[in-house]
Amino acid sequence: MIRTAGPGDHASVVGVIDGWWGRPLHALVQPLFLEHFADTSLIAEDERGLAGFLIGFLSQTHPDEAYIHFAGVRPDLRGTGLGRDLYTEFFRRVRGRGRTVVTCITAPVNTGSIAFHAAMGFAVAMPVTGETHVRFRREL
Repeated sequence: MIRTAGPGDHASVVGVIDGWWGRPLHALVQPLFLEHFADTSLIAEDERGLAGFLIGFLSQTHPDEAYIHFAGVRPDLRGTGLGRDLYTEFFRRVRGRGRTVVTCITAPVNTGSIAFHAAMGFAVAMPVTGETHVRFRREL
């Protein structure tokens, strides 16, 4: 089941991030994301609890863009289509709010994320000198 996120989901999301990624990344998801961007953030749950999440928002600077800040799927569910379902629901929600472009970033070491975004139709721009992240852009 995929539902809209809310402030009460923060503890469960940050509680799994480090374990799901194998490195300390929980500080990247502050409570304000699930307070101020709840209507464009998603939680997926199954009988075991948190199955996945997506934290995204509408750009205030670029009125045609939405941005995915952080997304994850529980390791035992990777490759099942849940990540695709979360992204598809995010695309539907932001398209309904007039957005035609979705952007996001990842670390160059996250080859799984790079492959996932490429498969989802994102253009992938590897870092150039001075940059530290792979950039993704998808037209809706």
